[in-house]
Amino acid sequence: MKTNKIHNVTNSGLKAPKDYFDNLEDRLMAEIKLSETLSDSGFKAPDGYFDTLESSILSKVSEKETTKVIPLFNKKNLLYFSSIAAAVLLLFNLSIFEKETSWDSLDTETVENYILDENVGSYEIASLLLVDDISEDDFDSLEFADEAMEGYFLENTSVEDLIIK
Repeated sequence: MKTNKIHNVTNSGLKAPKDYFDNLEDRLMAEIKLSETLSDSGFKAPDGYFDTLESSILSKVSEKETTKVIPLFNKKNLLYFSSIAAAVLLLFNLSIFEKETSWDSLDTETVENYILDENVGSYEIASLLLVDDISEDDFDSLEFADEAMEGYFLENTSVEDLIIK
Protein backbone atom coordinates (compact mmCIF):
# COMPACT_ATOMS: atom_id res chain seq x y z
CA MET A 1 0.00 0.00 0.00
CA LYS A 2 2.78 2.38 0.77
CA THR A 3 4.31 1.86 -2.67
CA ASN A 4 1.08 2.96 -4.37
CA LYS A 5 0.56 5.79 -1.86
CA ILE A 6 -3.15 5.06 -1.66
CA HIS A 7 -3.27 6.04 1.98
CA ASN A 8 -2.20 9.60 1.09
CA VAL A 9 -5.08 10.31 -1.35
CA THR A 10 -7.06 13.33 -0.18
CA ASN A 11 -9.24 13.83 -3.25
CA SER A 12 -11.76 11.05 -4.10
CA GLY A 13 -12.37 12.33 -7.65
CA LEU A 14 -16.13 12.73 -7.10
CA LYS A 15 -17.56 16.23 -6.85
CA ALA A 16 -21.07 17.51 -6.43
CA PRO A 17 -22.12 20.43 -8.62
CA LYS A 18 -21.93 23.87 -7.10
CA ASP A 19 -24.97 24.76 -4.91
CA TYR A 20 -26.29 21.17 -5.27
CA PHE A 21 -27.20 20.71 -1.64
CA ASP A 22 -28.51 24.28 -1.22
CA ASN A 23 -31.57 23.81 -3.44
CA LEU A 24 -31.93 20.00 -3.09
CA GLU A 25 -34.96 20.26 -0.82
CA ASP A 26 -36.79 22.58 -3.21
CA ARG A 27 -36.21 20.27 -6.16
CA LEU A 28 -37.43 17.20 -4.24
CA MET A 29 -40.64 18.94 -3.24
CA ALA A 30 -41.27 20.04 -6.84
CA GLU A 31 -40.89 16.43 -8.05
CA ILE A 32 -43.32 15.14 -5.40
CA LYS A 33 -45.95 17.74 -6.30
CA LEU A 34 -45.55 16.94 -9.99
CA SER A 35 -46.05 13.19 -9.46
CA GLU A 36 -49.18 13.85 -7.36
CA THR A 37 -50.77 15.99 -10.06
CA LEU A 38 -49.88 13.60 -12.90
CA SER A 39 -51.18 10.39 -11.34
CA ASP A 40 -53.50 9.89 -14.31
CA SER A 41 -51.67 8.74 -17.50
CA GLY A 42 -54.25 10.15 -19.87
CA PHE A 43 -55.12 6.81 -21.47
CA LYS A 44 -58.45 5.12 -20.81
CA ALA A 45 -59.78 1.75 -21.92
CA PRO A 46 -63.31 1.68 -23.30
CA ASP A 47 -66.02 0.41 -21.00
CA GLY A 48 -66.26 -3.41 -21.04
CA TYR A 49 -63.10 -3.74 -23.14
CA PHE A 50 -61.44 -6.34 -20.92
CA ASP A 51 -64.68 -8.31 -20.59
CA THR A 52 -64.81 -9.05 -24.33
CA LEU A 53 -61.05 -9.07 -25.01
CA GLU A 54 -60.55 -12.83 -24.61
CA SER A 55 -63.48 -13.81 -26.83
CA SER A 56 -62.46 -11.36 -29.58
CA ILE A 57 -58.88 -12.70 -29.62
CA LEU A 58 -60.06 -16.32 -29.77
CA SER A 59 -62.50 -15.56 -32.60
CA LYS A 60 -59.75 -13.92 -34.66
CA VAL A 61 -57.35 -16.80 -34.10
CA SER A 62 -59.86 -19.54 -34.91
CA GLU A 63 -61.01 -17.83 -38.11
CA LYS A 64 -57.70 -18.51 -39.86
CA GLU A 65 -57.97 -21.66 -41.89
CA THR A 66 -54.94 -23.92 -41.75
CA THR A 67 -53.65 -25.12 -45.09
CA LYS A 68 -52.71 -28.70 -45.69
CA VAL A 69 -48.99 -29.21 -46.19
CA ILE A 70 -48.06 -31.83 -48.75
CA PRO A 71 -44.47 -33.01 -48.33
CA LEU A 72 -42.35 -33.49 -51.43
CA PHE A 73 -41.03 -36.88 -50.31
CA ASN A 74 -43.73 -38.78 -48.51
CA LYS A 75 -43.08 -42.35 -47.47
CA LYS A 76 -45.49 -43.91 -49.93
CA ASN A 77 -43.92 -42.28 -53.00
CA LEU A 78 -40.40 -42.91 -51.72
CA LEU A 79 -41.17 -46.60 -51.25
CA TYR A 80 -42.79 -46.78 -54.69
CA PHE A 81 -39.84 -45.21 -56.54
CA SER A 82 -37.19 -47.10 -54.60
CA SER A 83 -38.89 -50.42 -55.36
CA ILE A 84 -38.93 -49.57 -59.08
CA ALA A 85 -35.23 -48.65 -58.94
CA ALA A 86 -34.40 -51.90 -57.15
CA ALA A 87 -36.32 -53.93 -59.74
CA VAL A 88 -34.49 -52.24 -62.63
CA LEU A 89 -31.16 -52.78 -60.88
CA LEU A 90 -31.90 -56.47 -60.37
CA LEU A 91 -32.97 -56.78 -64.00
CA PHE A 92 -29.60 -55.58 -65.25
CA ASN A 93 -27.52 -57.36 -62.61
CA LEU A 94 -29.11 -60.74 -63.26
CA SER A 95 -28.12 -60.24 -66.89
CA ILE A 96 -31.11 -61.90 -68.47
CA PHE A 97 -30.21 -60.17 -71.72
CA GLU A 98 -26.72 -61.64 -71.82
CA LYS A 99 -26.03 -64.88 -73.60
CA GLU A 100 -24.52 -67.53 -71.36
CA THR A 101 -20.90 -68.39 -72.14
CA SER A 102 -20.29 -71.99 -73.11
CA TRP A 103 -17.11 -74.07 -73.27
CA ASP A 104 -17.43 -74.28 -77.03
CA SER A 105 -17.10 -70.52 -77.42
CA LEU A 106 -13.72 -70.45 -75.62
CA ASP A 107 -10.68 -70.82 -77.82
CA THR A 108 -7.70 -72.93 -76.77
CA GLU A 109 -5.30 -70.01 -76.56
CA THR A 110 -7.45 -68.21 -73.98
CA VAL A 111 -7.59 -71.28 -71.76
CA GLU A 112 -3.82 -71.83 -72.05
CA ASN A 113 -3.09 -68.20 -71.16
CA TYR A 114 -5.39 -68.43 -68.17
CA ILE A 115 -3.70 -71.58 -66.88
CA LEU A 116 -0.23 -70.07 -67.32
CA ASP A 117 -1.03 -66.63 -65.91
CA GLU A 118 -3.09 -67.77 -62.95
CA ASN A 119 -0.61 -70.49 -61.88
CA VAL A 120 -3.19 -73.24 -61.97
CA GLY A 121 -1.69 -76.48 -60.67
CA SER A 122 -2.17 -80.01 -61.91
CA TYR A 123 -4.32 -80.93 -58.90
CA GLU A 124 -6.74 -78.12 -59.66
CA ILE A 125 -7.01 -79.19 -63.28
CA ALA A 126 -7.50 -82.81 -62.24
CA SER A 127 -10.32 -81.82 -59.90
CA LEU A 128 -12.21 -80.42 -62.89
CA LEU A 129 -11.99 -83.66 -64.84
CA LEU A 130 -14.43 -86.42 -64.11
CA VAL A 131 -13.25 -90.02 -63.78
CA ASP A 132 -15.73 -91.11 -66.43
CA ASP A 133 -14.28 -88.62 -68.91
CA ILE A 134 -10.79 -90.09 -68.67
CA SER A 135 -10.08 -93.52 -70.07
CA GLU A 136 -6.83 -95.37 -70.73
CA ASP A 137 -7.77 -95.82 -74.35
CA ASP A 138 -7.35 -92.08 -74.89
CA PHE A 139 -3.68 -92.31 -73.89
CA ASP A 140 -2.84 -95.59 -75.66
CA SER A 141 -3.21 -94.08 -79.08
CA LEU A 142 -0.71 -91.30 -78.34
CA GLU A 143 2.84 -91.99 -79.41
CA PHE A 144 5.75 -89.75 -78.53
CA ALA A 145 9.18 -89.77 -80.05
CA ASP A 146 12.04 -90.70 -77.75
CA GLU A 147 13.84 -87.43 -78.46
CA ALA A 148 10.77 -85.40 -77.51
CA MET A 149 10.35 -87.27 -74.22
CA GLU A 150 14.05 -86.93 -73.42
CA GLY A 151 13.91 -83.19 -74.14
CA TYR A 152 10.84 -82.80 -71.93
CA PHE A 153 12.47 -84.60 -69.00
CA LEU A 154 15.67 -82.60 -69.32
CA GLU A 155 13.82 -79.28 -69.38
CA ASN A 156 11.22 -79.94 -66.70
CA THR A 157 12.95 -82.18 -64.14
CA SER A 158 16.21 -81.97 -62.29
CA VAL A 159 18.93 -84.62 -62.33
CA GLU A 160 18.53 -85.21 -58.57
CA ASP A 161 14.87 -86.12 -59.04
CA LEU A 162 15.75 -88.64 -61.73
CA ILE A 163 18.51 -90.24 -59.62
CA ILE A 164 16.29 -90.56 -56.54
CA LYS A 165 13.51 -92.28 -58.45
